Amino acid sequence: MPKELGQKVVATNRKARHDYTIEDTYEAGLVLTGTEVKSLRAGRASLVDGYAFIDGNEAWLDAVHIPEYTEGTWTNHPPRRKRKLLLHKAQIIKISHKTKEGGYTLIPLQIYFLDGRAKVEIAVAKGKREYDKRHALRERQDQREAQRAMSTRQNRGE
Repeated sequence: MPKELGQKVVATNRKARHDYTIEDTYEAGLVLTGTEVKSLRAGRASLVDGYAFIDGNEAWLDAVHIPEYTEGTWTNHPPRRKRKLLLHKAQIIKISHKTKEGGYTLIPLQIYFLDGRAKVEIAVAKGKREYDKRHALRERQDQREAQRAMSTRQNRGE
């Protein structure tokens, strides 16, 4: 029986949904050292420049910043190292075919603990162009304005 139950989010990549169109998402386990786990449990990580890739039959997560554990000594880890992702073979094959198509990349969306185990949510995504980003931003603003107008109207009792 795990000590912790439920999901505890450590870090999210909030810019990912703005910069990319998300096609598929996968949940993968992470191979971590002890000090990395302790640093994550303290809620410290950054997914800003992170990306994942398939090398042979293995999936890897690179450029994700997990800072050194403050109480660690010589056993501390390098903050930006390659970390192995734990995925099923069929998932790795599916992801590698998708990323070889061109225009698709593999990005981390969030790192979290699920029942005490470190997991990362990765997505097969396609980069948005500048006009796509502006269009999505404009749609969000229009929706907000419509919601605001409807709520003020309800508050007045019309």
